[in-house]
Amino acid sequence: MKNDRDLEKDIQDAFKWDHLIKNIEVTVKADEGLVTLSGVVDSYMKKLHVESITKSIDGVKAIIEHIIVNNITNTKITDEEIAKSVLNYLHQNWVPLDRIKVKVEEGHVTLDGQVTYNFQKEDAKKSVGNVKGVSMFTNNLQLVAETQDHLEKRIIEHALLRYSATVNQNIRVNVENNTITLNGTVESLYQKEEAEKIAWNAPGVLAVINELIIE
Repeated sequence: MKNDRDLEKDIQDAFKWDHLIKNIEVTVKADEGLVTLSGVVDSYMKKLHVESITKSIDGVKAIIEHIIVNNITNTKITDEEIAKSVLNYLHQNWVPLDRIKVKVEEGHVTLDGQVTYNFQKEDAKKSVGNVKGVSMFTNNLQLVAETQDHLEKRIIEHALLRYSATVNQNIRVNVENNTITLNGTVESLYQKEEAEKIAWNAPGVLAVINELIIE
């Protein structure tokens, strides 16, 4: 197992290697695979990017994130401008605007409403991440299935076997109504999250309980 100092160095090196965040001021503290991120970035998109890169590093089991977004700009971006940009990005990403309400208060964006698929909820998060001036994001979007498809355990298990990140992992699948529960072990946080993404792609799923343990 990678020691804490080596893990911290790997994460910091990954930050420096990435052109988008190579100059950020974020400290990294590791404790047996539990990584705490602290610091300040100048956009919500960079905050998401820091989280994504950290999750991809071998040895990371969980993340505690204390990153603050401080939008440093010569011209203040108003809440109205932020709201218009959020709506524009949501439209570009095919997120159903007729079922979503956007609220912006001092740079804090909140989305309420319903979507049919989890990827739409994730795309909404990415859309907000692209908007300048956003300091905080609350995603209250709820999943409501349009179909009554019965989830089949066998289909989900076969899907996990198709991808390199999950093919050789010890993953058990349990299905109850519209909920999928993942148990077992994987080797990294990245593989744990990939397994969850694959499960979310099943038609009719409304919840994924990810109880996978990182060894």
